Amino acid sequence: MKELKILAVVVFFSLLTYWLVEPYAHSQMHKHVEGHGFVYDGKADIEEAVAAAENAKKSGIKVKEAEARVEAKKAFWADVAKISKLKGDPAAGEGVYAMCAGCHMDGAVNMGGVIPPSLEKAGSLYDKNYLIALIKDPAMASNVDHKYADTMTHPMGSIKTMVTEPQQIADVVAYLKAKKVGKLETKEAFYDACGRCHAMRYAKMTQLGDTPKFKHEKDALAYQVKVLDEQDLVKAYMGKLPPDLSIIIRARSEHFLKTFVENPQSQLPGTSMPRTGLSKEGYAAVEEYLTEVGDPSKPKREAIGPWVILFFVGFTVLAYLWKKQEWRDLH
Repeated sequence: MKELKILAVVVFFSLLTYWLVEPYAHSQMHKHVEGHGFVYDGKADIEEAVAAAENAKKSGIKVKEAEARVEAKKAFWADVAKISKLKGDPAAGEGVYAMCAGCHMDGAVNMGGVIPPSLEKAGSLYDKNYLIALIKDPAMASNVDHKYADTMTHPMGSIKTMVTEPQQIADVVAYLKAKKVGKLETKEAFYDACGRCHAMRYAKMTQLGDTPKFKHEKDALAYQVKVLDEQDLVKAYMGKLPPDLSIIIRARSEHFLKTFVENPQSQLPGTSMPRTGLSKEGYAAVEEYLTEVGDPSKPKREAIGPWVILFFVGFTVLAYLWKKQEWRDLH
């Protein structure tokens, strides 16, 4: 029985470390943030603005600006809610979408800091309310309005003057949700949502996409120069070059990643990273790709894990019975 007691103590403290100590350490390293299930209704943004206004009152700095920002957030998301209730006409939205396609297309070039993403599967990748908000005011929708004195100066700010009527917005979003949909390939979802700012060196992906294979070194060097130029543009827009995400899936907890992608300001107040507006399905595809690149052995590890545990349990039982048999005359 002595050995079984020792085993029980080892198992207890191992489980204690795995289920309590490690999660507690993560909770202390990063503040706990409640997620919103990838629902974009503006509540989180308004709460953040209210908290900022209260801090401004305490410090006496830029109080009026902070209060005005609260009212602007409330009015903006109230308008988004109204537009969301309108019945959109996909046929009418197709004509409006033609203005979007002028920038959001294959082979697009950097415009104001990043390359505009493809919208071929935007209806599946992004949330409906976010798309409405994005067309109405990209900076407010992305929750980076703090970067701009006038949100018209956002790289996509001109859309505010191109699609202005609530029914127009409802129509183009209805078109995206009806026609720009499809099975989300994990790599494609990652590049559209994240890859235009974040590289993935383990996947040989840069801000320009997959790194081609070159026969001549001079061609490889020329391509590297293009990558560096693109990174400089992203750096100028974001303030610094966003980190490589090759192993982010292992460096951060699942909860942190979900809440951070859903609303970067919740984890890093003041960050330049915009909200991407992913739907639940969109985030699942991105997370799967991050796992494929950063932790490719996870499926095999999880599959073999139960068998390893079963082996140790069986081995423990057999070892105990053998010990009992060998020592039966000494006890």
